[in-house]
Amino acid sequence: MRMSRLTAIAAVAVLSLGVAACGGDDGDDAGSGSGSGASGIVGKAEKDKKLVIGVKADQPGLGLQTGSAYEGFDIEIAKIIAKGLGVPESGIEWKTTVSANREPFIQQGTVDLVVATYTINDERKTKVNFAGPYYTAGQDLLVPTGSDITGPESLDGKKVCSVSGSTPAKRIQTDYPKAQLQQFDAYSKCITALAGNQVDAVTTDDIILAGYAAQDQYAGKFKVVGKPFSTEPYGIGLKKDDSAGCKKINEILTAAGTDGSYKAAWDNTLGKSGTPAPTLDTSKLTNCG
Repeated sequence: MRMSRLTAIAAVAVLSLGVAACGGDDGDDAGSGSGSGASGIVGKAEKDKKLVIGVKADQPGLGLQTGSAYEGFDIEIAKIIAKGLGVPESGIEWKTTVSANREPFIQQGTVDLVVATYTINDERKTKVNFAGPYYTAGQDLLVPTGSDITGPESLDGKKVCSVSGSTPAKRIQTDYPKAQLQQFDAYSKCITALAGNQVDAVTTDDIILAGYAAQDQYAGKFKVVGKPFSTEPYGIGLKKDDSAGCKKINEILTAAGTDGSYKAAWDNTLGKSGTPAPTLDTSKLTNCG
């Protein structure tokens, strides 16, 4: 009887060791995940070969949606980043963003990255991380060709349109409070309001305004004042705690600045206006948080 009980105990012990060993194997497999053990955006890209990227859909030359397709400089930059992370173009899911939902989309995991004329500033850096900048714009004004507006100093009493949650809108509120700010959720609505004489000017970054002014339906009707009154470094937004992903994207941008892919992205989009490609200043890439 005693021998039977000892035999049973031994059998249970052997079985327990076997289960523990199996459990250990499963844990090792789960830990390897993406293969390299990387986390964040790098790990997801390695594991899934897919990314959801937030972009603008209404900015000619930068991020414009036609049907189900997106085109523009930001779109090309996003493709460069995805490729550098090991994700093919077919693995990108484009997600339309507007200025006000870029941080929430990143924080909530609705998107993995945002490449959407996204100005890097201190307030936003408390909520998300930024790689870049990959381009530096300046806030300017788009007005009717015959307008007497010559710069921000002549906006007193004028109706000025911008986008809710955008840096340009906030600057008008704080620096030019005598202007009558009207806000929409998309710049295209501001352009429509300008074309209908409902506002006197539209304000955002100069390169965005130039894209709108160059559209066939507005040729000769609008002009960019050409007096920038800010510096707007465009960054690539990702989750606040993903410093490794941020550093990797900066590495990809550095390579793009020397291998010709950055210039090609510009030439195939904004470069069609005749504006030469800028030089990507990699010395100004952000110190990732």
